[in-house]
Amino acid sequence: MPNSLVITELHDGVLVLTLNRPEVLNSFNGTMAAALLAGLERAASDREVRAVLLTGAGRGFCAGQDLQEVLPQGDGPMPDISVVVRANYNPIIRAIRTLEKPVVCAVNGVAAGAGANLAFACDLTVAAEEAVFVESFAKLGLIPDTSGTFFVPRLVGPQRATGMFFLAEKMHASKAKEWGLIWEVVPFAQLQEVALHLAKQLATQATRGFGLTKRAMNASWSNTLEEQLEVEARTMQEAGRTADYEEGVRAFLDKRKPTYRGE
Repeated sequence: MPNSLVITELHDGVLVLTLNRPEVLNSFNGTMAAALLAGLERAASDREVRAVLLTGAGRGFCAGQDLQEVLPQGDGPMPDISVVVRANYNPIIRAIRTLEKPVVCAVNGVAAGAGANLAFACDLTVAAEEAVFVESFAKLGLIPDTSGTFFVPRLVGPQRATGMFFLAEKMHASKAKEWGLIWEVVPFAQLQEVALHLAKQLATQATRGFGLTKRAMNASWSNTLEEQLEVEARTMQEAGRTADYEEGVRAFLDKRKPTYRGE
């Protein structure tokens, strides 16, 4: 679908979702948000999809919200931005975090506002050396959305998160990696190849185990130690009943490479 606002392609078990509004640095409008959510919902229901790769077309990853969609009409009142947050961004973040399959993000350029927080919410994020991240909300008197106030303090600590949110300074990819916000930084020319290789590698592994690991990690954000130990026990029980676990054990005993099906 070359004219889609989110280009969807399936490569060897990896569903590649490419934000496709390059003329506005892939900033979100309602239509693109709905298309991305539809792609994530397909990933959840399609058994052929074992992993997801999210990236952007052109020279940017995502510049956040398209402000043209949230400006007042004429002399009318300022629109309620919470409507956009609840309709567009919250469902996307929930879909990424509850998708029990790996979600890799390839940041090819600027990731600002919701675009930055979208990248930080993915499981493994790879960025080009030229990529920059900016929590741009303070420049408009707004607060970080798209799960920014949840993930960023947990990833970097409250002091660094506050600096990112209050100062709204550009952060280069190398610093984002140093601070633990992203997984890897690679030359721009290698970004798509490296990110797709990573996603394909994950797609061949025991993806049911990845999904259960992700579920347990999600639970850990609010659990006590005792509660989390019980979560680990329950999810380990479920993992031990999967076909992937059985295949892994048999392959180990047979001294061969396992063939996982994500089941």
